[in-house]
This record gives sequence, structure tokens and C-alpha cells, in this order.
Amino acid sequence: MRRLFLLVVMGVAVCAGAQVQKAPCATAGEDNALLGIQTVRLWPGDAPEAKGKACEDVPTLTIFAPQMGHDTGSAVVIFPGGAYEHLAANLEGRQVADWFAARGFRAFVVSYRQSADGYLLPVPLLDARRAIQTVRARAQEYHIAPNRIVAIGFSAGGHLAALASTQFVPGDPKAADPIERVSSRPDYVVLGYPWIGAISSDTSHLSYCKLFNVMDKCEALRKAYSPDLYVTKETPPTFWYHTFNDQTVPLEQGLRYYQALVKAGVPAEAHIFANGPHGTGLGAGDAALDQWPGLLETWLRAHGLLTRDESVAAPRPAWMK
Repeated sequence: MRRLFLLVVMGVAVCAGAQVQKAPCATAGEDNALLGIQTVRLWPGDAPEAKGKACEDVPTLTIFAPQMGHDTGSAVVIFPGGAYEHLAANLEGRQVADWFAARGFRAFVVSYRQSADGYLLPVPLLDARRAIQTVRARAQEYHIAPNRIVAIGFSAGGHLAALASTQFVPGDPKAADPIERVSSRPDYVVLGYPWIGAISSDTSHLSYCKLFNVMDKCEALRKAYSPDLYVTKETPPTFWYHTFNDQTVPLEQGLRYYQALVKAGVPAEAHIFANGPHGTGLGAGDAALDQWPGLLETWLRAHGLLTRDESVAAPRPAWMK
């Protein structure tokens, strides 16, 4: 039953007895200069704990440039969902990157390693930290301010973004690798229907432990990788939205995280919509739910992230001055 569900989610149609095809993944070096898109590896060599050299063993960043002359100096690091089995790279990756790029952000979609390929936590978290560190360490190259980095994640990507914002590393100034010298803490976080309670032995809802057959390790994993347990006053300002009738990730999971933010004194904005299934991305045709990107834009504007920082943004062409 789970295999059938997975195939439907991935949009793969197979006949009985046919070989199941794996979802595609980003490959470093597949650039499109005309459209301002580039894919780079997170590590120049093998990533930590890599099991091989195939596409699924190589975490990457796919970079979407904003329109020339309209960049703001802000960046967004995007973590698509997919239950740690695959990446919803179109719905929760490219479409989100295009939305941010249209508003002056340089957008980075993270292809992090999947538990379905044998990369259990904390490996995806290692990739998430490295992605944010890479963007910050190369801020000058990317024409962004190192203190204007937003992390956004959906579903499992929301769990990962929340982990990255609560279990960040400060950076080691003495590290030989310049990327490791900077902090992995995002400056702002956006969570869309996050799978906050992923690590749970309760199988009445989607459970990471059941999905990847680690029920015997579930309690230890829950204590180590439940974001709500690690919220502190250092957790970045957060925007969260969920739907009341989400049948995959219960609303209560997001509420638990939001309450932890409030208790820690972290500025947090919450939006709960009555209608909408799990996995709606930027919207699903519902008159109310489809307003959430507009609410996000207002939040970004209030934090000054839509205002151009002339000290870091790419110089405007002469004809635009």
C-alpha cells in the first residue's frame, strides 16, 4: 500500500511487474546561463557519509538569479518536501524559487540526501547546514547580505528547515574550509505545513520511524531530531502556515512548534486556513488559502527583505540608472 502511495505522489505510472523508476535529482554543472540557473555541489568532493558517487549521493544547490537590476540583496534557501523519500522539486522547489526571484531574491533550491536512499538523519541536516553556510560564505559572490538569508521548507522540508534553525552550528573561524567558518543559522524561517512531529512511534499519522523501519531507534531519534524540543531565544523569526484539515501532518504538530517559539520569545507569525490538503505549495485554488503567499510577502516586506540593499546588490546596468 505504501509503495502505491509513493508512486501516486511522485507522479510515476507503472504496470504490474514493471521496474520502478527513481525520481530525477539535480546534477552539478547543468547550467542554463540564458535563464539564470546554475547547479553546484555542496562539497567539492564526496559529501560526508556518502555511500557512492551517483546523483542521489551528491547534495546540490540549484541557483535562480533575480531579474537583472531588480535584486534586493536578499537570499532564500529552499527545502522541498517529499517525506524524506523524494523531493517535490517542482511544486515546493522551482515554483517557490521563481516566486522569490520575481521579488528580488537570489533563490537556492537544496537537493538534500534522502532517507529512502539510506541517508537517515542526521545526514539531511548536514546537507541543510552546509547549504546555508555555502550561501553565507559566498555572499559577496552572490551579491547578497550575509544577514538576509531566509530558509523556507515544506512538509519534510519544513521539518528540515526547522531543524536547521534550531540546531545550527556557529562556524569555526579556524576551519581550513572557508564555508565552515560561517554560521549555518538562517536569519529568517518560513514553514509550510511542516512535518514537525516526523519522528514519532505514533503510526496513526505519517511516521518517519515506520516509513524507514527504525521503530527500535525511534525514541532516541525523536529526542535528537524534534525541532520543537530545541527552540531557544536564538531561533530566527518564523512565519508558519498550515491547514485545519491536513490529513497527512496534523495541525497540532505545527501548533506545538509555534507554542515553543512563543514561549522562547521568538517573533513568530502564524496562519491557519480552514481548507486545503497537505502539499498545497503556493496555493491550491482555494479562495482563502491562496492568499498565503501575499501574507508572506507582507511579512518579508516588514522585515526589510524586499528593500534593495545598495551596498551588496549587483550594480544596475547604466540604462537602468
